[in-house]
Amino acid sequence: MGMSITLRDYLDSFGIRYDLLHHDRTGCSSETAQAAHIPAGILAKSVVVEDDRECLVCVIPANHYLAFSALDNLLDSHYYLATEEELIDLFGDCERGAVPAAAQAFGIKVLVDDRLLDCEDIYFEAGDHTELVHMNGEEFESLMAQAGHGQFSRHA
Repeated sequence: MGMSITLRDYLDSFGIRYDLLHHDRTGCSSETAQAAHIPAGILAKSVVVEDDRECLVCVIPANHYLAFSALDNLLDSHYYLATEEELIDLFGDCERGAVPAAAQAFGIKVLVDDRLLDCEDIYFEAGDHTELVHMNGEEFESLMAQAGHGQFSRHA
């Protein structure tokens, strides 16, 4: 399938410098980190959640899990995982389960875990299960400048 056209157009429109890293097809973020030969702590995993008002993409390190209680406290709401059907509707040109961290390209609000904002390099899904977007930490911070942030994940 390749990189999501929506994502590519978004990154290019803002002049974000990135490259793509091809890897064997994987089914989860820990497998992706292994296949791409990168530390799981610099692979940004997207978790799509919702409350009674909106969908939100929480971007956390791949070696962490989303701490719903911390997220709920941070945003003063009650969040739960979005369904697979909702993901298909929200990320139409992405493979199922390959949600890019730059979900703002799709008009979705993003919240990024603070742990990812101090990394020298960051990788995230390109919209399929065989490519990762790679950029340096400064580019990632620029990309996430309008996103909310906080600490809402725990090491797995």
